[in-house]
Amino acid sequence: MRSRTALTFGFGLAATGLGAVIGLAADRAAAARMLRAPALAGPGGPADAKGDGRGGPELGSLRGDPRVVMSGEVPLHVEVDEADPAGASGLTVVFSHGYSLTLDSWHYQRLALRGQHRLVLWDQRGHGRSGTGEPGSSTIEQIGRDLGVVIDEVAPAGPLVLLGHSMGGMTVMALAEQRPELFAERVVGVGLFGTSAGGLGALDLGLSGLGRAMMTVAPVAARLLSRRPDLVAHGRRLGSELESLLVRRYSFASPVPAELARFSAAMIAQTRMEVISDFLPTLSGHDKRVALATLNGPAVLVMAGEDDLLIPRAHSDEMITALPDAEYVVVRDAGHLLLLEHPEVVNTYLADLLKDAAEVARNSSPSRRRGWGRRTVTPVRERRRSIRASAKQPSTETGGDHR
Repeated sequence: MRSRTALTFGFGLAATGLGAVIGLAADRAAAARMLRAPALAGPGGPADAKGDGRGGPELGSLRGDPRVVMSGEVPLHVEVDEADPAGASGLTVVFSHGYSLTLDSWHYQRLALRGQHRLVLWDQRGHGRSGTGEPGSSTIEQIGRDLGVVIDEVAPAGPLVLLGHSMGGMTVMALAEQRPELFAERVVGVGLFGTSAGGLGALDLGLSGLGRAMMTVAPVAARLLSRRPDLVAHGRRLGSELESLLVRRYSFASPVPAELARFSAAMIAQTRMEVISDFLPTLSGHDKRVALATLNGPAVLVMAGEDDLLIPRAHSDEMITALPDAEYVVVRDAGHLLLLEHPEVVNTYLADLLKDAAEVARNSSPSRRRGWGRRTVTPVRERRRSIRASAKQPSTETGGDHR
């Protein structure tokens, strides 16, 4: 009994450190338990297994034209959604996802933009359907180069809009540092969501000094767990309640459909432990503050969740000082997985960004004056829908005070 308790505690400590970094529990069962209450499940409830719990298509069901792009010896999985020739903007929008996620984390943005623009989505090395490089190759600098290879192979000409969530935003910053000429000549828009230009090593995870201690423990725990898959499986069974707490605390800041929680947890669970271990040091050491000057321009959007514990909004506050022309939107009742938690809000501001980028591509100034748009918004209708489970379709309305 004592050894069983010690194993549970040991896994719990490791899961806390890792879960705090990746923002989700590692198995679907914990996520399902967290949101079992029908009032939080949203329209359709838990039985709506083939939808998204919000009246839309099944999460992760969107697929495009598959491509394989080789970055050195590593095959990168890429999907392309071609634009409708009749209404195409001429833009190619490239999506870079976050740590331990996949290209499917952009589900709602992809759904909203299909047909209007040429969309390129890719799985970062070690994630989703992409291959894994040699040990030590999972660095921010390398995934910046990977993004450059994807662009060169799949979108070699024409105006670009680069979107990045969390580690994906760091990928965009790394590319800006490596290839500033690409941004000067072709990139007409940038969107950064829940990301940081540096300083993650000082993150306290909302736990004061204890959080920093767990961040220190996490890389060691990840390396140990990568060598013991049996321990990981056993620990998940023993520590499921702790994992449920981590899902609740580090992923979302408002009620979400059970389908969304299961889907998000499944993406994380599919990420191999050795990949999690390999990326951890580069995240804490990431610093691309100097590269922000390359990103600044007339079509830049920065969005942050007000209650994001993984990458707190203070990181976006810091970035915006180096991006004076950017539009900055902070979303209340939003955690780290902002794209999935409040897609209506994200898509509203993303549509404005792409409209501005299209005008920049036509060598004209955006009709809206950017830079003044520093605001905090509350997804009022979405919150009411989740709590009351009364609406049948997602809303695009937002409300709240502006600054």
